[in-house]
Amino acid sequence: MAYSPESLATAQKNATPAMKQYFEAKRQHPNAIVFFRMGDFFEMFYEDAVKVAAALELTLTSRSKDSAGADIPMCGVPHHAADTYLNRLIKQGFRVAICDQVEDAKKAKGLVRRDVVRVVTPGTFTDADYLDAREPAYVMALSSNQNAATPKTGIAIADLSTGEFRVTEIADSHMSRSVIDEIRAVSPKELILSTELAETADPELLPAGLTISAVESWTFGLDHALRTLTDHFSTSTLEGFGLTVEDNASGIAAAGAALTYLQGTQRGSLNHIQRLEVRDRTDYLSIDPSTFKHLEILEGASGDRAGSLIQEIDETKTPMGGRLLRSWLTRPLSHRESILDRLDSVDELVTESITREKLRDTLSSVYDLERLIVRVVLGSAGPRDLVALKVTITAIPPIRTLASSLNAPLTRRLIDGIRDLADVQDDIERNLIDSPPAFARDGGMIRDGVDSDLDDARGLSRNAKHSITSMEAAERERTGINSLKVKYNRVFGYYIEVSKANLHSVPDDYHRKQTIANGERFITPALKEFERKALGADDRIILR
Repeated sequence: MAYSPESLATAQKNATPAMKQYFEAKRQHPNAIVFFRMGDFFEMFYEDAVKVAAALELTLTSRSKDSAGADIPMCGVPHHAADTYLNRLIKQGFRVAICDQVEDAKKAKGLVRRDVVRVVTPGTFTDADYLDAREPAYVMALSSNQNAATPKTGIAIADLSTGEFRVTEIADSHMSRSVIDEIRAVSPKELILSTELAETADPELLPAGLTISAVESWTFGLDHALRTLTDHFSTSTLEGFGLTVEDNASGIAAAGAALTYLQGTQRGSLNHIQRLEVRDRTDYLSIDPSTFKHLEILEGASGDRAGSLIQEIDETKTPMGGRLLRSWLTRPLSHRESILDRLDSVDELVTESITREKLRDTLSSVYDLERLIVRVVLGSAGPRDLVALKVTITAIPPIRTLASSLNAPLTRRLIDGIRDLADVQDDIERNLIDSPPAFARDGGMIRDGVDSDLDDARGLSRNAKHSITSMEAAERERTGINSLKVKYNRVFGYYIEVSKANLHSVPDDYHRKQTIANGERFITPALKEFERKALGADDRIILR
């Protein structure tokens, strides 16, 4: 299966239409593995296939010889299990461009259109099995005006899985001690740099295993960043967020680059990113990495959670609470008023022990609402995610009722910001069965009576055998042919089989479909219509 750059170039010129689509996807994403949808599989070719086969321990095969006479290395994974394989690839540091079919293959005229629908990277993969429930999944972007008289570095971080988006600025150059400390404290999954900064970045200074993604310099351009951010938030300026071009150019550039990167990888709505938080570094106590490590705040002496401070004090009931506690420990407050505000809430909950324990019991039924909502927005939520959303929404009224007796200002602000989502709960209960399948493709998640077309398709699917028996009896009575049979096979579909001895009794509306040794097979308009509905019923069930 040897191939050379020369044979690969020749293959591109003389490729089949489908392979031309593959080469176009690869041209757009040269640094990513291309998952190319072919029927029920995502397939990889050439160097991608070699890399993936080794990384996932898959069998490397050959598609065939290309027009240059070279074998085409190939491997593939089932499309319905793609996330499992993506999980393993992303953890090994790969980027993957998903090139999927963007039209129904059955309705396509000629070649099925394919396009890259998203790009998966260590910082943008939102699959629940990949993410640590109690840790954020940050993408960080750095922008530095290092040539200015007073250097300043803008740092933007975004968590695609929760919608968190914030920016801060450090009065120092991009690889200064303070910036490196910030990178280590945030511990992002992926660091976005301009190509120029990426070339000068020293990997030895950065956390081990951090993925660095270099992007074109225009991504960090101030005009581009300003336009990207104001378009996304539907504002004319960023002053409402506390950012001005005169004072915060580096921060704006970093935030714009981070958002551009997410837009480019997701190829869809990012409506769950609804605000940009500007953080003043003076609001938080800065802890240098060496001190942070020796205090064993997040990691014990063994390098994992065991024996750490967070393991000892983390009694939170929800993943969201766990992530918030982690944030508090890594970024302690520095202003007296904010510290006292938080302590007042803690003190009240310590005193009101009965209310506290009831709240904890209620919170035990709450799922990871932040990430559930994002999966819904990104279109990756499964049926059971919707049930989890319903259960979580159900807990809101009792939480508000229990907390109504608490008076600490911070607690009151938190509770007053929670709104009931009874309409969403009602929609889910009305439309979704109580125990749906894990995946929408399995069907059966929608209640009967919700959709008349769906009910009709289900009826056809459930009663196909009974309908054939009834049709067979009706045709025997109509034709007088008692041996007449209505059958089905995957090659010819539904048909009426009549023996040679009874061919003289065949009605005019019987159209010959196949001649066999013992007789003929026919189709009628009524049977053809039944076939159209029956064979399309399962597809309609999934599509509805």
